[in-house]
Amino acid sequence: MAGARNAVRVCLGITGRDRVALVFDEGTAEIAEAIDQEALGTGAEVGRWKMEDHVERPASDLPRSVADEIRALRPTASIFMGESKRGELAYRQPLLHLLVEELHCRHGHMPGVDEALMTDGMAVDYEEVYRVTRQVYDVARAAARIEVSTRAGTDLKATFSPALRWIPCDGRYHEQGHWGNLPEGETFTAPLNVDGVIAGEEMGDWFTHKYGVFEAPVRLRVRASRLAGVETDNEELALDIAAYMSQHANSNRVGEFAIGTNVGLKRIVGNFLQDEKFPGVHMAFGDPYGFETGADWECPTHVDVLASHADVTVDGRKIMEQGRILL
Repeated sequence: MAGARNAVRVCLGITGRDRVALVFDEGTAEIAEAIDQEALGTGAEVGRWKMEDHVERPASDLPRSVADEIRALRPTASIFMGESKRGELAYRQPLLHLLVEELHCRHGHMPGVDEALMTDGMAVDYEEVYRVTRQVYDVARAAARIEVSTRAGTDLKATFSPALRWIPCDGRYHEQGHWGNLPEGETFTAPLNVDGVIAGEEMGDWFTHKYGVFEAPVRLRVRASRLAGVETDNEELALDIAAYMSQHANSNRVGEFAIGTNVGLKRIVGNFLQDEKFPGVHMAFGDPYGFETGADWECPTHVDVLASHADVTVDGRKIMEQGRILL
């Protein structure tokens, strides 16, 4: 309930004037009930959509009937939660565009959320998350070059364009059309160019459900923002990565560069929704969230790779050392 209270009252600022669209699945029904009760406690109107009542899992698209029912509610705030299943970006991405771009909801996105995250990352001090995230954002948004290294073997050099916006995911979505992944705490953009190696400890989308934290980091070599090589002793993982990166012409292109800022997190738990917020760096291959960052390309896939406990240097100024934020 502490996590639900943070989500509803602190992060989304829901009040009795709001209409809330709550989309969830069977695996997150208990969490949805907690959030539903918290939202109702503010006096808000709540509409509920359970995925399995409308679509067969894994969901390959967003049914028009569901979209029309959500439109009829005219929600001002929304939350999605559900287990991450292979191929369900085809459901989540249209839902996100509907809620954020078309309906301008204040939106909390929680793919892969579970009870552990609700009692850990969602229960931290979000005033502190807000303060630290804004500090890192203020430095990063002016960056021309960022260098990242980790003891696990990450060695990245990224450059940035002032034409591409940094987005502060500070845990406060109090303006219509603002959204973020909960638990929160990061700032991200679409990079101009990335070269080097990221020693990935964990990957997003359905990889986190299948593999959790890798037994040994997978080394992904990047050249001119494209995946140029994969080094791992796990043959199944290598095949899964190769298949994922070949789905679209831009599936192997780096579309996101992000710095984790949730200083309330103490450990990597094996759930990417939270672990990407751990102080460090993650970057994603695929869609650059152009409607926010201003990138002029798109992709139907998006998979993040985590390098935690990082050293991060922005234009010659070290702002993070082994995951400890120095600002």
